[in-house]
Amino acid sequence: MIFSPQSRVWIYQSDRKLTDQEVSAIQPELDRFTTGWTAHNNQLKAKAEIRYNRFFILIVDESQAGASGCSIDKSVHFMQQVQQHLGINLFDRFNLAYREGEEVLSLPRHGFEAKLKDGSINKETIVYNNLVQNLTELETKWEVPFKDSWHIQLFRDLVTS
Repeated sequence: MIFSPQSRVWIYQSDRKLTDQEVSAIQPELDRFTTGWTAHNNQLKAKAEIRYNRFFILIVDESQAGASGCSIDKSVHFMQQVQQHLGINLFDRFNLAYREGEEVLSLPRHGFEAKLKDGSINKETIVYNNLVQNLTELETKWEVPFKDSWHIQLFRDLVTS
């Protein structure tokens, strides 16, 4: 399926890296959910993927049918089930992800702040902006240097370099 660049995106970030086995086991569940996902009895053109064994990304192309409040509620409920099934937290907005070498790591806010203070995370560190709204933003504004993300607004005073 080809999705419009304006397709809506929701990102749920796990508080830990999933094993390859967990990803293999949960992907068919994600596929089943998106295949049956509807809004006002209209089939949504949707897909779900897991990136870096950490980010669950739901995508809906609204050129066919728009996601409604009820359909979004269904997705949140489904993601809560995924969270419970895997024993992870997908709803902590202050679990912040960043790249260290080839590895994607995450920390609670206080741990992230500590790494900023000691210089382990700096203006060039790649961070993840899980607030992106559409497919274009996912491709251009999701994985960005700290200095180009919303993080700089919140943590500017802690950046050492």
